Amino acid sequence: MKIDPVGLDSREIHELMVGCVVPRPIAFVSMIGEDGVYNVAPFSFFTLLSMHPTVVGFAIGRKRGGSKKDTLVNIEFSRDYVINVVSEAIAPAMNQASGDYPSHVDEFKEAGLTPVASDLVKPPRVAESPIQIECRLMQIMEFGVFPRIHNFIVGEVLAVHVQDDLIVDGVIKSDRLKAVGRLGEDLYCRTGDLFEMKRPRT
Repeated sequence: MKIDPVGLDSREIHELMVGCVVPRPIAFVSMIGEDGVYNVAPFSFFTLLSMHPTVVGFAIGRKRGGSKKDTLVNIEFSRDYVINVVSEAIAPAMNQASGDYPSHVDEFKEAGLTPVASDLVKPPRVAESPIQIECRLMQIMEFGVFPRIHNFIVGEVLAVHVQDDLIVDGVIKSDRLKAVGRLGEDLYCRTGDLFEMKRPRT
């Protein structure tokens, strides 16, 4: 089957592409609003962009009417944020935080998560997350036509906090991390089924 994405509506293209690009890591982003309220929300359009400087990025869609989500508003305000890695242990809390709450609601409290002070940025980290990445905003890119807009948030990594028992000889062990990935529909996957392939010598 050959599919022309130009002819699809927003729901159809969404279902097509989230089914194609799998599994996707989840950026569980914590931030702070202008009113001082903590916010935390998951985004599965997330990737590593550069090593030197160390840069990561994730995308935020708009609400149905085209207005900005709280995450985007808060990052535009504070210019910094934290990306928390989602493990199997906190997957239910991550899902709870994905709800469309009013801006005055603290999603840490709604999801039963613990905010802990960051070292270099204003927003808190998620204490229960095994890896927390403090970021400073570098650039916000915009794609689409109103109201169907996505913003891509590019941030420089300032500090990385890693649970001690995850690191062996300077390497984070994936089997210990037990991160979860996002699939299409309402599906997620575990990253515990691992296999190794050495890169070829050419």
